[in-house]
Parts: sequence; C-alpha cells; structure tokens
Amino acid sequence: MNALLDEIYDGNVTFGELKKHGDLGLGTFNNLDGEMIGIDGEFYQIKADEVAYPVDDSMKTQFAVVTFFESDETKEIDKSVNYDQLKVFLNSMLPTENIFYAFKTEGTFEFIKTRSVPGQNKPYPPLVEIVKNQLIFEFHDIKGTLVGSWFPDYMKGINVPGYHFHFITEDKKAGGHLLECQTENIRIGIDYTSNSYLELPENEEFYNAELFIENRATLEKVEK
Repeated sequence: MNALLDEIYDGNVTFGELKKHGDLGLGTFNNLDGEMIGIDGEFYQIKADEVAYPVDDSMKTQFAVVTFFESDETKEIDKSVNYDQLKVFLNSMLPTENIFYAFKTEGTFEFIKTRSVPGQNKPYPPLVEIVKNQLIFEFHDIKGTLVGSWFPDYMKGINVPGYHFHFITEDKKAGGHLLECQTENIRIGIDYTSNSYLELPENEEFYNAELFIENRATLEKVEK
C-alpha cells in the first residue's frame, strides 16, 4: 500500500494470473484507472463514469487483495445501520484481531455512497492529490454486494489496516469504493484467513521507492 502512496501506480500482475489466487476481492488497476471488485470469479473495473466494466485477463494491477472465499460464519442484519454501526457489528464477528478476514455482504441498502478515480498519466501525481478529484456516486434503495477485507494494524504499509470495502450493484452495472452506507436488510459472510501470499511489483520505480516512510495519516485521508 505504501507503494501507492509513493506514486507507484503500475504493477506486473495480470488479472489472468490474479484469478489463480482468488475468486473474490478488491483493488485497483495500473495507472489507477478505477476501482476493482471481484465476486464469484468475475472481476469488474468501476471507472470514473460509475460504470462497472468486465475485466480482461490481460489487464494489470498494482494493488489487489483476493481470496477463494469460503464463508466461516454468516449473520443477518434486518434493520437500518450506517457504515460506522456496521463496522461495530463486524467487530463482534472477529474471533481475533491478529489474522485476516474477507467479507461478502449481500442485500438491500437504503443508501450507498461510493467513489472512483480516473486513470492517471505520467508523471504521476501524489495519491492524496488524485482523490481530491475523485468522482462521487450515490445509490438509493439498491440491491448489491459489498466485498471487503480486514487487516491487522501490523500489516500497515502492506495493506489497508482495518476495514476496506468496494460495492457493486446486483445487476453488475455500477459501484465503487465504499464511503458511506445505510443498510436495509443484508446477509454477511465472513472468511477467516491465517495465511497470505504477497507478490511485489518488478520495476525500477518500486525498487527505488522509500517504502519505510510512515504514511498512516496520508493513507487514512485517501481511504476514508
């Protein structure tokens, strides 16, 4: 994750290769061209026009988190809760804060607010500047799926500590990076994961990056 904060927006992993490691996940694309969501083995690129486009196997990603999703626990929420309240509920589902979790949350939402960003051109601007021009999308009384992850604080720099969610509508036509939500009736599946495989970019920009720099404050600005 610190590589993104150091303006390294290109990676070597194709989505054809990524699919060998998981059928559910989230991330981005080379040159930050939109938000990525993977669900049931199908991957989508949600661009700055709000539209979700099917991803070609030849496309590449700099940052992605995927897993072969197998639900270890499911729970339902049949009342209206906002994003902060949802995270409190999810906290009660975590048996420990020292492993990784994937979430697949399906249902009806009273309100969803998401964002995406347009693809960038070199020389790349800082991520914190890019999100100032993010495109905001709002959905009302919508059915869809939240795909999310939770990583321990000790993973900062590698991933986003805490919760990170992307959304896609039931018809797979729109979505984005989750900013706010209000649920109506949802079913949450959680996958406990105690192992991780990491593949790093192989390029000069990554090799020369100063990734040890503490970027937590900046990360919170761009992800929240």
